Amino acid sequence: MIYKNITIEVKEGVAIVKVNRPKALNALNSETLEELKRVPEELENRKDVKVVVITGEGDKAFVAGADILEMKDMDPVQGMAFSSKGHEALSKIENMGKVVIAAVNGYALGGGFELALACDIIYASDKARFGFPEVTLGIHPGFGGTQRVSKLVGLAKAKELIFTGKMITAEEAFNLGLINKVVPHDELMEEVFALAETIKGCGQIAIKLAKECVGKSLSLSIEEGLKLEAANFGLCFGTKDQKEGMTAFVEKRKPVFKGE
Repeated sequence: MIYKNITIEVKEGVAIVKVNRPKALNALNSETLEELKRVPEELENRKDVKVVVITGEGDKAFVAGADILEMKDMDPVQGMAFSSKGHEALSKIENMGKVVIAAVNGYALGGGFELALACDIIYASDKARFGFPEVTLGIHPGFGGTQRVSKLVGLAKAKELIFTGKMITAEEAFNLGLINKVVPHDELMEEVFALAETIKGCGQIAIKLAKECVGKSLSLSIEEGLKLEAANFGLCFGTKDQKEGMTAFVEKRKPVFKGE
């Protein structure tokens, strides 16, 4: 596929997806959201891709937000359509069967914060900054922020973050449980690739099934969640990866998974 505002590079089983609008601090406009929506469609079934990394081009921003120049003259109908476009793109990323890591290399504000929250794991540079500044512009988060952040930090902290519009450091975000790890800026991609390498060595079908279970855990009752877990656990035993993994364990060797 041909993209204008993002780039995709595949290295040794890892797809690096970059939002590539550095002059606009990688802000998400409608065109970029459409391209992000196509990324899971392109990468989901590629056997040479086991892990996806999303980051921003340049050294200042992961994604500094949604594109204010595009939004400022929208009417209510257009605003709702723009929000829905963001929901669709980020939900496709969130629901990918592959692990998606956000490598936050700078500002992750508004829509950028929401993009990171749609990923499975967030590693951030110590220079990264997070926040929902939308209320300072007369709007509120519209790409899933009002829904996803409370599931991570609870209602009280979510309300504080959203109602104040304040920006927080990567360390503060880590302490709140919003992100997984803070690393020195120059070591961010090295740390992300090391994580991807660990994930690549595991059974990819098992990860896909586990991701479904974890992803639905907050919306299902405990009884429904346990039923899904048992069903997906059982499906693992119909894979060659399960036979290989357990045989390798018994034989005291490293397994060679093929995603089958």
